[in-house]
Amino acid sequence: MGEVEHIRQKKKAPKIIGGIIVVLVILGLWILRMSIVVTEKDEYTLVRQFGKVERIIDEAGLSFKTPFIEDTATLPKKTLIFDLATSDVITKDKKTMVADSYVLWKIEDPLKFVKTLNSQISNAEARINTTVYNSLKNVISGMTQTEVISGRDGALNEAIMKNIGTTMDEYGIKLICVETKHLDLPSDNKTAVYERMISERNNIAAQYTAQGESEAKKIRSTTDNEIAISISKAKAAAEKKIAEGEAEYMKIIAAAYSDQSRSEFYTFVRALDAAKAMLGGDNKTLILNADSPIAQIFNTIE
Repeated sequence: MGEVEHIRQKKKAPKIIGGIIVVLVILGLWILRMSIVVTEKDEYTLVRQFGKVERIIDEAGLSFKTPFIEDTATLPKKTLIFDLATSDVITKDKKTMVADSYVLWKIEDPLKFVKTLNSQISNAEARINTTVYNSLKNVISGMTQTEVISGRDGALNEAIMKNIGTTMDEYGIKLICVETKHLDLPSDNKTAVYERMISERNNIAAQYTAQGESEAKKIRSTTDNEIAISISKAKAAAEKKIAEGEAEYMKIIAAAYSDQSRSEFYTFVRALDAAKAMLGGDNKTLILNADSPIAQIFNTIE
């Protein structure tokens, strides 16, 4: 019987050893799994030891930690959006406006973020909400309603970001931009404000029209004076040319009559012109007195 029992014990030994090996392998794989840290490209991995952050992994890939002693947590590395609640703000000229904005932000320094905000996104959003709202209120309170409306093309958002400055740096947060989705008047006084704005624009338009008409009147007056001067100069030049022409004509006539042969010819031609003028009507008969200068000219023709 003793030998049989010994044989049985020898047969059980390999099974026990095999079971121990399997358990050790499983335990080893489990420990290995507990040691591996997988970091995605859009996250930070925080490696803690007894609650304290020992290191931060910011590169995507595999890394290792000490099992049972170190544990891990993650924080987003991507750009996040926070939508602020709609709120009333008052302008420099005591006009109430309704602002609806959102913020694009990201965690720039995860260690500061953990220390100041306890790794909580909700804590970060609460801090962002307070900071951005205060900046929005301060900026708009220093602007008139007209300036606020005109600044909706981007100038207002730039002023808000400038007012915030580096306030969020102490929390490890970077504000990428503040965008205003909606910035309008309260519905109860919107109509009255629009009517006032229309009236102001009409007054401005009337001023521009009056200025334009005044300038046009000045231009027309100046142009009329220039035209009158030009016409006067042209008339003077024309009269001068006419006088010069008449003087030249008189010189030619005087020269012609100073020569006896030419004088007779010109006298004859002028007599023909005078006779032609007299025969201009329907009656083509020319009756001259013998003493008429024209008759005398014709009588002298041989």
